[in-house]
Amino acid sequence: MRPSTSFRIVRAVVLGGLALFAILPLYTMVIASVTDSSEIKLGFQWLPSGLSLRPYSDMWGTIDLLRFLVNSATVSTVTTVLSVVIGLLAAHAITRHRFVGKGTMLYSVMITQTFPGILFLLPLFILYVSIGRTIGVTLVGSYLGLVLTYLSFSLPFAIWLLVGFLSGIPVDTEEAAMTDGCGRLEAFFRITLRLAVPGILAVAVFTFISAWSEVLFASVLTSEQTRTLPIGFQLFKNGHGVVEWNQLMAASLTVSLPVVLAFLWLQRYFVRGLSAGSEK
Repeated sequence: MRPSTSFRIVRAVVLGGLALFAILPLYTMVIASVTDSSEIKLGFQWLPSGLSLRPYSDMWGTIDLLRFLVNSATVSTVTTVLSVVIGLLAAHAITRHRFVGKGTMLYSVMITQTFPGILFLLPLFILYVSIGRTIGVTLVGSYLGLVLTYLSFSLPFAIWLLVGFLSGIPVDTEEAAMTDGCGRLEAFFRITLRLAVPGILAVAVFTFISAWSEVLFASVLTSEQTRTLPIGFQLFKNGHGVVEWNQLMAASLTVSLPVVLAFLWLQRYFVRGLSAGSEK
């Protein structure tokens, strides 16, 4: 039965409103990023008279944007790799071996995701300071402290999702490979790992984006040398303390574009991995 004309009109209006709601912030960022500095000081203009690409070149000199970009890329990449490797090994052990307390451990891992992150901010800071004083390892203001923090939040999700995904891969495939002469580890890398690519990519995309855009812990656990992009963006001010909005918008679009393109490229794997994990 075909929908009525009135239903299609209402649907078009609702979808158009949702699309406008999603596109409007992006339009605002793009327009502000190409607005001349003299005009942006007067306030945001929907259709500015003077357009300029100069904010895209000035943003590199206003703050140390390249260093912040390297810091964010380093922390996000290391966190992603560790989450995937540890989560994959843990998920393989849970789905392929029997041991006491397996179910309890799995649900305990997931329960950690129900607590707001801000509850852990002060305890983690005190813990890192105590560790630094005790064994001399600097965690506050270093890459290591930030990676460990992000890993504590991303790893439970990685384990849970990969357990659901690996549960859908028959154990018979590994056993058949082992019958043909492969060892357990070789069967894992040659068979299971290839079949688990969508789940691995889903975990990688989620972890990288979460670490890339995180603000709360980065604002406390980083130093002047290890600041990430979200914290570095707060420094977009001129000599009079006025925020350079056009440069800030230009920098936001520039650093977001590679992540958005990568997500669009890996979107089908991300959706497939999440779907497999939720079904299990």
